[in-house]
Amino acid sequence: MNGLLIAAPSSGSGKTTVTLGLLRALKKRGVAIAPGKAGPDYIDPAFHAAASGETCLNFDPWAMRNDLLRTNAAGHAAQGRLLVVEAMMGLFDSAADGKGSAADLAALLGLPVVLVVDCAKASHSVAALVGGFAKFRTDTRVVGVILNRVGSDRHETTLRQALAGIAMPVLGVVRSDPNLHLPERHLGLVQAGEHGQLEAFIERAAVVIEQGCDLDPLLQVAEASLRAEPSSAVAPLPPLGQKIAVASDIAFAFSYAHILRGWQAAGAEIAFFSPLADEVPAPDADAVYLPGGYPELHAGTLAAAATFRTGMLEAHMRGATIFGECGGYMVLGDALIDAEGAVHPMLGLLPLVTSYATRKRHLGYRRITPVDASFFSTPMMAHEFHYASIVSEGAADRLFSAQDALGASLGDVGLRRGNVAGSFMHLIDIRDGAA
Repeated sequence: MNGLLIAAPSSGSGKTTVTLGLLRALKKRGVAIAPGKAGPDYIDPAFHAAASGETCLNFDPWAMRNDLLRTNAAGHAAQGRLLVVEAMMGLFDSAADGKGSAADLAALLGLPVVLVVDCAKASHSVAALVGGFAKFRTDTRVVGVILNRVGSDRHETTLRQALAGIAMPVLGVVRSDPNLHLPERHLGLVQAGEHGQLEAFIERAAVVIEQGCDLDPLLQVAEASLRAEPSSAVAPLPPLGQKIAVASDIAFAFSYAHILRGWQAAGAEIAFFSPLADEVPAPDADAVYLPGGYPELHAGTLAAAATFRTGMLEAHMRGATIFGECGGYMVLGDALIDAEGAVHPMLGLLPLVTSYATRKRHLGYRRITPVDASFFSTPMMAHEFHYASIVSEGAADRLFSAQDALGASLGDVGLRRGNVAGSFMHLIDIRDGAA
């Protein structure tokens, strides 16, 4: 079973651009590939899907059970696909409790690590940096480097000579290129669906990789590397219903592919709809899922989407289970206040008013336990990342009790009123041992 982990010493080293170029270059070469993203990221997987033409799964070593990680990797291997996983942050960076790094994922699955090094301000010191990363953990194999943002032929020669001294293979060289830059906003990269020149960008990245990297050695180090055993006993996160209507557009883009696939494997049917296009959930859906995204950037459009509002109210009246995460949670509330202070009426299904007028970052992994069994019955792992503030909450039951990665209590969070519930927590998996 073949695979690679594309990692870096730190965030901002260019590993996403390198990964996109590599995925497209391999696709053009006819290699069957399966893209993956380490950690809880929602945005990068959409870029990976655009570059490869394949669904990108998350591989989160902190929040996902080891059996689920192995099973998902083995599923790709059984189809003869090369698993190419982009790491998050730096290779050894982890959650607050020191667990869940990309290196942990590499060790679990046996993924060889290709280190993308930003060389814009480095020369001979690159050997000390790479050598330190290669020797830091005995269970993590750094098999080569891709030198990124190299300035000139002379710069490249210096870097190669330094790395030859530690016998570290140089698998590729990417020259500095101002066109290889992806725009960002407060939660990360601007979404793939909003990037007007995405295809041209990916093609440019692929050309750079084809010109600067020898793909044969990359494919060789990936051969027979994965340690992944499929398990038929990995229970998915329980589906919300038998037919689940899932909101899906640039305002509601943060849904995990592994969760939707898990629901389908459990026998549920998925039907997508776009609130921004003023669409309604399927009239026969017994559950509606509003995932996170950027509703704050489209609050006026959502407030004016009368058909969407009517469809959601009808789903509520017929007793469909309605669940919202983060952005979806805010849309279920009474109102959303945008960054300019404008108040936009939302669906009014939960007594909640949220605001972006004064931004405050909330970020981190969460262990959550349902307060009761009305929506979920098992403890779960989740992630929280938003800048919204709660202005007011009305009378409603709480949904989860929450702890951070260090085990500190965050109290009871989220709201439930009848058949409607939501919270700022992005659900990732059942807690290990709770299935």
